[in-house]
Parts: sequence; C-alpha cells; structure tokens
Amino acid sequence: MTRCAIRSPASGRFAATIGAALAAMAVLLVGFTALAAELPVLTGRVVDNAGIIDAATEAALTRKLADFEAKGSDQIVVATVPSLDGEEIEPYANRLFRAWNLGQAGEDNGVLLLVAKDDRKMRIEVGYGLEGTLTDLHTKLIIENDMVPAFRAGDFSGGIAKAVDDMVMVLEGNPEELEARGTRNPAESNAVDPIVALFIIVWATLFLGGLAMAFLPPIFGTKLSPGVYKWLGMTFRYGQRSGSASSGGVWTTGTGSGWSSGRSGGGWSSGGGGGGFSGGGGSSGGGGSSGSW
Repeated sequence: MTRCAIRSPASGRFAATIGAALAAMAVLLVGFTALAAELPVLTGRVVDNAGIIDAATEAALTRKLADFEAKGSDQIVVATVPSLDGEEIEPYANRLFRAWNLGQAGEDNGVLLLVAKDDRKMRIEVGYGLEGTLTDLHTKLIIENDMVPAFRAGDFSGGIAKAVDDMVMVLEGNPEELEARGTRNPAESNAVDPIVALFIIVWATLFLGGLAMAFLPPIFGTKLSPGVYKWLGMTFRYGQRSGSASSGGVWTTGTGSGWSSGRSGGGWSSGGGGGGFSGGGGSSGGGGSSGSW
C-alpha cells in the first residue's frame, strides 16, 4: 500500500513565502556584487586615477605625506577615481582602505581621502586607531569647509591640498582652528541615505527572523522529542542536521556557524606596491565622513 503525504495549505503558503524570501535575498546579493566597483592599484601616497591633481600639487602632497608619516607613523593616502560604477562611496572607500592596508598593523592609524570625480562625491575614511583624534566632526568640517567650496570652483588640487593640511593639523594635536570654524559655520546634519537605510532594514529583518526561529519554538511550541518542537504548523529540529525537509515543513538548525567576523592586523594584501610604497597592515571600520559638490 502506497502512502501519500498530504501537504497542508498552511505549509504550502509557508514554503512559497520562504521561496520568495530566498529569491529576494539572491537578487539583493547579486545586486550588491554587481555594484562592487573595481579598486585601483596602490602606487604611492597620491593615486590620481581621475587626473584632477596638477603635477606640482601631487609632488608637494607626496613629500608632505611622506614627511608626516616619518614623524609619527600615521599614514594618509589620497586617491581619486573617475567613477564608483554605481557603488556608494562609503562601502567603496572602506573596501579600498582595507585592500590597501592603510596604517600600521595593530595601530590602524591610516586615513584615506577619496574623490570620485564623475559621481561628484568625496569621503575621508579613518582607521580604527585614529577615530578618537580625527573625529567624524573634524572630517565633516574638512569636507564642507575645504573641499566642497574649492571643488565647486573647479579647484580640485587646492581643495585636496587644503584638506590634507587640515588633517595633518588635527592629527598633530592642533584641532582648535578647525573646531573654531565649525562654531562659526555650524554644519547641517545629514539625512540618512535611503540605500543605507534599506540595507539596514533588510539585514535587521533577516537577522531578527533567524533569531526568532532559533529561540521562539522551544518557548512557545510543543515538544515532540528531545530537540524537536512543533510551532505554527512547522517542525523545528535543533542540534542536528537533516538531509531533506519533510512535507510538513521542517526548520533545521545545526551547531555549525555560518558567519564569522573579526579584525585582522595584516590579513589583507594591498592592491599593489608600485614605487616601493604600500600600506602597513591597518584596517578601518567605517569612521569618517562623506560629502558631495
């Protein structure tokens, strides 16, 4: 006698919902991957791939940044790119910072000044170790007072040079002048970027949903056997792995960890070391500010 498994309408709807959610996640992941622009190669303290810095200013900046690094090991690098190819400047700058390993391993004392010419955006990305010195307020003031007015006037070289001067001034322990400008010209608060907000919402939904599936069934469900609970028409198995799901809908959690995170002092290789220059193994966690002109 052949047994036929009867699938309830509720379980069918749940399966359809899960399928739609997984499809949406796949689309989002493909979209994020597609938006990841190619990173330039690290060839020196000034990487002007957009061609917006004149030769004299580039040479002066290179000397200034080399002298500054020799004094105390803090490392500032200037990079310009023609376009971000659709990627937001915050994740791009963070990826570039980490790929180039700016700052020293264990100190994370690097700073990246990034300009995307065609996107009309700029960002100052600050390493973990300097976030308490070159604060978000400082980087915002530098962008708004030094870079934006100069860029709008077409003076890219002058705006970048002034921004570097002010970063060096703050990192050398003299932020008073910059902070005084902020008092005279209070900066307007930035609205939350819609794309960033959407990413946070999607991430929070997925994270909290997984958390709920991990903890709620044992609390509110019916225990069928050790590690097996029935809740909302579904069967949840904990501490074991299942090769396939039953027709009634099975949510199986294993003991393995699918995600890992952490900081590595020198786990990233630089994109290149042309000219004998490379990052020292530092990292960044997203500190800094962005702007546009």
